[in-house]
Amino acid sequence: LYRKWRPKSFFDVVGQEHITVTLKNEIMTSKISHAYLFTGSRGTGKTTCAKIFAKAVNCLHPKDGEPCNECEICRGIDDGTVLDVEEIDAASNNGVDNIRDLRDEVNFTPSVAKYRVYIIDEVHMLSAGAFNALLKTLEEPPAHGIFILATTEVHKLPATILSRCQRFDFGRIQPGDIAARLRQVAEGEGFSVTDEAAMLLARLADGALRDALSLLDQCAARSREITADVVAEATGMVGRDYLHDIAAAVRTENGGAGLLLIDRLYNASKDMERLCAELIEYFRGLMIVKSVEKPDDLIVAPPAEIARMREEAAAFSLPAILHCMDVLQQSLERLRGGVSRRVEMEMALLKLCTPELDVSPESMLRRLKSLEDAVRAGQAAGA
Repeated sequence: LYRKWRPKSFFDVVGQEHITVTLKNEIMTSKISHAYLFTGSRGTGKTTCAKIFAKAVNCLHPKDGEPCNECEICRGIDDGTVLDVEEIDAASNNGVDNIRDLRDEVNFTPSVAKYRVYIIDEVHMLSAGAFNALLKTLEEPPAHGIFILATTEVHKLPATILSRCQRFDFGRIQPGDIAARLRQVAEGEGFSVTDEAAMLLARLADGALRDALSLLDQCAARSREITADVVAEATGMVGRDYLHDIAAAVRTENGGAGLLLIDRLYNASKDMERLCAELIEYFRGLMIVKSVEKPDDLIVAPPAEIARMREEAAAFSLPAILHCMDVLQQSLERLRGGVSRRVEMEMALLKLCTPELDVSPESMLRRLKSLEDAVRAGQAAGA
């Protein structure tokens, strides 16, 4: 779906109006820069906008800065037959020789289009030598050459490259905008998606429309009527009662029950690294529920699960939740390089169930909070 429904004009791009309006104005006023830098998280429209821009500057009949998508240039760029627009994957073409070939090629005049446009995706993957080779071309480009650099990690680019580009920052797309696009795609594809399901998919996508469309594709394969329950089943959000059970074991400081749960999950082939990551996300949910008045926008979960998390969070102190997250974060790092993942997970759970086994400051704060609560309630043991 994300390939089929990729926008072909700036008007169709969702959630990046501050960028599309600027690009259209540049095209209408013929004030086109020689180098652009598109940066932002994945799935937010960087490469899509680069391709639309490449069509718009070369279009034979542009209208208000938009490509017509009907002339031979636009159709040729869409189907890849116009060689004057080239997309380069810097992850696999990151050597200095690749950039030298590009530097020599850009000096040739375009064959059929007005501009030669080079879209360099994942540009942060270029080697130091490749960046140096690219720098000279960006300093003195030919009049017919346009470079569009796209990256998710702009901090890895040299300052010399950044200073020679017109930079556009693509923000994460808002859940409401993603949900509206999903409903539009579903209607075009002939299946239905409820408002609740669309919002749930939008939150799962974490601001990436491409990810949301991939998830919608996955749900559509399961059912032509997509509800929140279908989304939960297709994305593995249901059947996670073990997270609540583990949290209950931690809350009651029942290490034995926690170890039995780990054993059951291990024998069911549950990956321990995935389990640890899910527990971190679960305790993050408890932290948000305890700290934010309306946590629905920050937690990706059905309403019933959020209600259950509210009940669980009420029985936890905030220091205890933070201690759990800290222990699990450290364990996740060790799980990726350790020998026995099961043993590492069991050790982490025992530290959570028995705070005195952990000597970290977070554990001390958790134990101190428990003592303070006991004193206030008049339950402190005598000397």
